[in-house]
Amino acid sequence: MILKASQRGGGKQLGGHLTRMDDNDHVELHEIRGFLSADIVSALKEAHAVSKGTRCKQFLFSVSLNPPPQEQVPVETFESAIARIEERTGLAGHPRLIVFHEKEGRRHAHAVWSRIDADTMTAKNLPFFKMKLRDLSRELYIENGWKMPRGLMNSREADPRNFTLAEWHQAKRAGFDARDLKFILQECWAVSDSKAAFMQALKSRGFTLAQGDRRAHVALSPEGEVFSVARAVGRKAKEVRERLGAPNDLPGIQDARAQLARELGERFLRLRREANIQKQRDLTPLEAERRAMAHSQRIERSQLKQKQQARWTQETRARAERFGKGVKGLWSAIVGKHAEVRKANEREAYAALARDRAQRQALIHAQMIDRQALQARIKAARDRHAALLKDLRADQQQVRQMARSEPSQIRPTVEQRIERMRKGERPAKRERSRDKDRER
Repeated sequence: MILKASQRGGGKQLGGHLTRMDDNDHVELHEIRGFLSADIVSALKEAHAVSKGTRCKQFLFSVSLNPPPQEQVPVETFESAIARIEERTGLAGHPRLIVFHEKEGRRHAHAVWSRIDADTMTAKNLPFFKMKLRDLSRELYIENGWKMPRGLMNSREADPRNFTLAEWHQAKRAGFDARDLKFILQECWAVSDSKAAFMQALKSRGFTLAQGDRRAHVALSPEGEVFSVARAVGRKAKEVRERLGAPNDLPGIQDARAQLARELGERFLRLRREANIQKQRDLTPLEAERRAMAHSQRIERSQLKQKQQARWTQETRARAERFGKGVKGLWSAIVGKHAEVRKANEREAYAALARDRAQRQALIHAQMIDRQALQARIKAARDRHAALLKDLRADQQQVRQMARSEPSQIRPTVEQRIERMRKGERPAKRERSRDKDRER
């Protein structure tokens, strides 16, 4: 189970994320403990209000628990993992809430604690919490018999295509999958040993190397999005500069974007629009089916919850009637029969609670199987669209090669430059630089 944690503020934003129904098929508030409020947003507002009595800005500790996608994990496993997180971070007894999300046939949990101790009005310090949760994550994989990712076995083998939320949204705007985007740039870096080779590798995939405003070297996607080379390839800026040299001779971002705009022809843009229309046409019925499935699954869960509540009320009433009333009840208490009935009722109540939980888990498991089958069809449609875009980018590269062979793109000869100087035209900056180099 992958555990991702952060100390943070922004309770309002976190509450909005935890309650989003547009991005999740199901959102279930599993537990609220230690808060006066009974809903997610109000509880996080309450935590923020308590933090106002301290100087703590990051008053929340948020952890997402992500089991392997192919595993059906019971609620008890999540609860046990959350209890162990509390033990290792020292947050036992702090107010917390647990929320389950289901998306694309996968179920994961979010646990959020308030770091503020209301008795002392101090924030709980969480030293080395990332290392502690990494070790716990390894233990959970081993204990549950799950296949452990290689990145957890050895930190040096961690997946280099990990990405932040900001990089994810940037890649979505550019029309890429964030994993594929980083992998493309890392491939270009791996196969090149010089600046020229790196630039050629980027161009073969539709990217342009440029000089950034705040970063030394950046790569521009065909759509004009800017990506830090050092961050994408996982190297320090110094290492990138040692291989690629100073970026002074590279075009700026605006110049590179202007050049890209000239190279992109109407044919590629038209085909890209047609591909997006085709993708929308393919995914629209699948998205409608997904919404209908999520709606019907919510109804099924609601009906099961109502039936279980009605049965629980009926069984509780039946257990209460076992106690005698009046003199008979008093006599039962004296002879000890009252205690026997109470213990039997407690055993039956616990068994009924376990039975209801097992029924809910079975329903969730069956619904997730249906959702995963639908997600496989959605993924197939997305993969077809990605393959089409790959072919379109290959066509775009051919258009670029044709554009470079046009007369307007050919470097002027010495005679042409002399003729321009006679007419009073100053040579371009690069031409003047080449002339100076030749004189030296």
